[in-house]
Amino acid sequence: MSADLRTNTVSELSRGIRARDKTSIARALNTIENRRSDAEREVAALLTVLAEDLAQGPGQAGKAALGHRIGITGPPGVGKSSLVAVLARTLREQGRTVGVVAVDPSSMRSGGALLGDRARMAFDPQDQGLFVRSLATQGVFGGLAHAAYAAVEVLAAAYDLVLIETVGVGQTETAVAHVADTVALVVQPGSGDVLQFLKAGVMEIPDLLIVNKLDQGKTASQAASDLRVALSTLHQIGAGQGDTQVLLTSARDRIGFEELAHALHDHRMQLGNEGILARRSAGRLAWAIDFVTRRIGSVGLDTLGGGAAVHAELALALAAGVSPLTAAHSLVDHLLVRRR
Repeated sequence: MSADLRTNTVSELSRGIRARDKTSIARALNTIENRRSDAEREVAALLTVLAEDLAQGPGQAGKAALGHRIGITGPPGVGKSSLVAVLARTLREQGRTVGVVAVDPSSMRSGGALLGDRARMAFDPQDQGLFVRSLATQGVFGGLAHAAYAAVEVLAAAYDLVLIETVGVGQTETAVAHVADTVALVVQPGSGDVLQFLKAGVMEIPDLLIVNKLDQGKTASQAASDLRVALSTLHQIGAGQGDTQVLLTSARDRIGFEELAHALHDHRMQLGNEGILARRSAGRLAWAIDFVTRRIGSVGLDTLGGGAAVHAELALALAAGVSPLTAAHSLVDHLLVRRR
């Protein structure tokens, strides 16, 4: 086993995570970021045990659907880190426990996270109801580190809510939709007119839209108005969601965060447990497909019968209760055996 898990069995680590022991959580996240193949298999085993523990605990029927995973995405410089920091404090003041995954660009030298996001989040290190972790993108496009999927699963086993802040994304990078129950897109005042918003592919995924920096006055109000027009137009052509709410916040002045917390809660209640389970099921399948594709490439996919065949096989495995990483590893191992 790796150094991260040498002194803990997977079951012991799972119990520590569910008890919100920060040492256990940090050890699990360190293993998740370890790119060795043996570490990946340990992570797969841990996620399986976490899922089993949550499902089998007393009175835990449907526990896997509880909690709330919130994706915060948007362009660089829009104020996502400051917004996440204030939102986390607001949720803590409401008595909720919060885990934060902040995805940072990778260092060109070390490959690790540059820690810009966490540096902007000043939290009390003694607060046992809050855990913040930065992850490096490790060259992955789409706004999320590949490790973020597993990190969210770990934090979701320990905290009521998980906030996932993506690295700054462009118009087509929508991976956050595969890991979050609710996606909030943050927009900066003066960042574009209606036509700019309309051509942004990312506009099709948010459940909430946030115009940050309300302290900029009329510019912020105009951005909110432009977004509403863009949403209405998208809805008329059959894209996006017609009832997506547009909120205004100021992280600097801490304005609008009670309303934001309320809107996030409302969306969670609208989805219900069935909606949450459906989104997470689709997200885990996307995670497994992404893992297999990155590991074996297009030639490997063709050897296994093509993308559709891999999609179908992974979907069957996940429907049978196999964890995404375990299912993905099984397919990769099958390919390696065939090539020998």
